[in-house]
Amino acid sequence: MWWYRALHAALLARLERLALPAGARLLDAGCGTGGLLARLSAMRPDLVLHGLEFDAEAAELARGKLPPGAGSAVQVGTVNALPYESASFDAVVSADVLCHAGVDEAAALAEFYRCLKPGGSLLLNLPAYQWMASAHDAHVHNLRRYTAGQARAKVAAAGFTAVSGGYWNSLLFPLMLLHRLAAGAGSGEGSDVRPFPVWQDRLFFAVTALERHLAGFGLRLPFGGSVWIEARKP
Repeated sequence: MWWYRALHAALLARLERLALPAGARLLDAGCGTGGLLARLSAMRPDLVLHGLEFDAEAAELARGKLPPGAGSAVQVGTVNALPYESASFDAVVSADVLCHAGVDEAAALAEFYRCLKPGGSLLLNLPAYQWMASAHDAHVHNLRRYTAGQARAKVAAAGFTAVSGGYWNSLLFPLMLLHRLAAGAGSGEGSDVRPFPVWQDRLFFAVTALERHLAGFGLRLPFGGSVWIEARKP
């Protein structure tokens, strides 16, 4: 689906700018079925990749997407109590996890902080705007949505420094808003994750690619469907 390709592309671009050294250890906290891990493994086979996933079936699928050996692994567990030693990772990535009903925000951020090495980086993706909550959120158990300011404040309160953040999926946001208004908050059935016609899937992804390209020239819009956060452990 275009949304996951766009999310992965956005996270990979930010990870590339971190310029992690060969052998660096990275955790995808809430890795799902391992789509991001697979793309990371292809882009940076020199990294030691770890995934954590609450759902055992999804974790098993993610394991199959990592190369054997090299220390990479996927475990079953919760971000509320990470099953890793302190200062284990050079980077932690977590996409649309803090928003989940089963996650304790403060505990998860404290665990990310604990498990990062000094100087390590945290990358988060979060759904934007509580007033945009819909049937999709109920279906996937999203309890919380954020403004960029709220997310930055929570990450800073957990002890992280150099906290930056903003919005993305901005160019498609007017369509998202119209969709929410037409459906009515909390109404409808099921998730927004579904098969799209090929032309529409390609068009939506192309719009997000254009947005990433424009962001490279400094364009940042003060709204969007998702919030990104980048921070560092001092």
